[in-house]
This record gives sequence, structure tokens and C-alpha cells, in this order.
Amino acid sequence: MFAIIEDGSRQLRVAEGQELTVDFRADAEPGASIRFERVLLANGGGSSVIGRPVIDGAAVEVEVIDPLVKGEKLEIQKIRRRKNTRTHTGHRQKYTTVKVTSIDVPGLEVVEAAAEEQSSDAAGDE
Repeated sequence: MFAIIEDGSRQLRVAEGQELTVDFRADAEPGASIRFERVLLANGGGSSVIGRPVIDGAAVEVEVIDPLVKGEKLEIQKIRRRKNTRTHTGHRQKYTTVKVTSIDVPGLEVVEAAAEEQSSDAAGDE
């Protein structure tokens, strides 16, 4: 099962147990829970639910692992030729590392669980 969520201006494909980096949350502490309610699409293995623009009542719960992760340093240089003018600036983005704990989508049937039950029933009949 996976879902596509919106965080800021980015869309992220998430699955249960996956670790990912999201925009920095100043109030996040390790072990805290964050809830993303802008779920755009969810897939349960064979059936999908598509939001217009979001799925009503759907949410993705994540747990904060590392509240402050620094991204790569971006260096910006501006040089004006023949003018002896140079400008050097830099930027380093902050992120928060999280782990997806659950994906809750009302009305979505998860086919993977049903397929596992059928395979276990067939093995039990033999």
C-alpha cells in the first residue's frame, strides 16, 4: 500500500515503514508524531482512490526520527567580468527525517492482505 502526500510544494510517494526527509519542522521532537492530511492518491494493491484534489478523511501518520538534518551547501558566485566585482553567498536547507507509521484511507480495500489470507487458506486445505 502506498500514498502520495503533499508537503509544502512537493508531492511525495510514501509507504509504511519508509524513511524520508520532509521540510523542516521547528516544533518537532524525536519520537513525536506528525499527521499529513493532504493525501492526493492512495493505492491498496489493486484498488486506488484518487482525490479531487484531496481524499476526504485520509491521513498519513509519521514519527520524527531526526528533527534537524542539514542538506548540502549551495554556493552562489556572481562575477562581473572586467569590473573586479565578486559576490559569494551560500545556503544550506534544513530538513526533518521521519518514518511512516500508518496510512489511513477510508473506503480503500487493501488487496495485499486479502491475497495473503487466500494463500494461507489454500495452504491449509492441502
